[in-house]
Amino acid sequence: MKKISAIKALTLFLMVMFISASVLQCRKEGDLVKNLDRSFKGSADSTIYASFYESNTVGTADNPTDVNDVIKFRGVQVIVHEYCGTSNCHGGPIGPKFDSYADIMKYVAPGNPDGSKLWEYLTTNDFNKAMPPVNSNHEMTVTDKSIIYNWIKNGAKERPDLNDFRPAAINLIISGCGSANCHNQATATGGWARAGFIPGLTSADTTQYTYINPSTGIATVYCQLSNVTLRNQVWTAYKDSVKKFYSDTVAFASFRPWKTFATPRSALSTRGPLNSYDDIIMDVMYPKSARSNSSVQYTDPVTLKTYYSKGNYLNVSSSMVSRCDSTLLLANPFTGVYATTHQGDMAYGDGGLKSNEVALIKAWYFADPNVPAVWKYGNANAGIFKYRKTGRIIKQ
Repeated sequence: MKKISAIKALTLFLMVMFISASVLQCRKEGDLVKNLDRSFKGSADSTIYASFYESNTVGTADNPTDVNDVIKFRGVQVIVHEYCGTSNCHGGPIGPKFDSYADIMKYVAPGNPDGSKLWEYLTTNDFNKAMPPVNSNHEMTVTDKSIIYNWIKNGAKERPDLNDFRPAAINLIISGCGSANCHNQATATGGWARAGFIPGLTSADTTQYTYINPSTGIATVYCQLSNVTLRNQVWTAYKDSVKKFYSDTVAFASFRPWKTFATPRSALSTRGPLNSYDDIIMDVMYPKSARSNSSVQYTDPVTLKTYYSKGNYLNVSSSMVSRCDSTLLLANPFTGVYATTHQGDMAYGDGGLKSNEVALIKAWYFADPNVPAVWKYGNANAGIFKYRKTGRIIKQ
């Protein structure tokens, strides 16, 4: 009898504790409620790559896929499962289910996070709606909320497209390669300023930047054109000249670029700027090696003025994507001759890109209609990019 009474007493005690805990969670007041704040502290940011699935294979991938062919970032499906799809919650006896894209889309209004039930559940302070439960001790991070928010804001697609690739890829290139000692407008135009090619300068228009190589300890001193208004004028004029000349090298022969990024048309050797989308697209269409050669490429027969820029922008052996992706070999688009070694040093020597970031850049490059077909697939779809491992040529 005593044993039975003890069991009853224990059962009663556990029931009381369970009811008390349930009541505590549903109360609208108390320390737990007062301290709860699940509101989103971030904002819409298209540069955050936000995809439903964790892994997405690039459309132009090699077969079998190589190291730089898979865009793998933390995805919405993984995040929702981690916080809400556990075996004791929506992945178990509790409904609704959030396992698949179809399941989750029942609670999502594409393009409208604030109008999506899923977003409401994740950000509400209402104990009756909150996901994950307030007493789960597993608060969703701002980073994970940002991915879900931006995925919904960008259309809540099952698979990413150009609108997802481009902002994130361009941000990677700018942030990884646009530093002062690298592909930088201020540094490139500063080289022209120090060489005396920009008239009317004052000492206040330029500043000095010293870069110390972390491997060798060697210091390099750069002159930077820090007057933003003047820098924009100089750099825009240069880009306009480049675009006009290469649009018709006969009709606009007088616009052939005279300034380059190395001596004698600059005070020091610098790299072509990549500080904006327009900079990057220009570098894709008219590579720096065409615009800034190491030897004289043309001499005006009348003025005898020399130029270090080529007349044929396709007669080059370097491109944006081949400088990022070491799994590819580039063929000169004009001659059709393939390189024998890769050029992927920009991914490692400049921005330190990871393989999934290289894949993201490659996905953007081949999806963007502003990248001319000749710089994707060569003349007449002959192909200019070949995978080193399999020999497969990327064609349209």
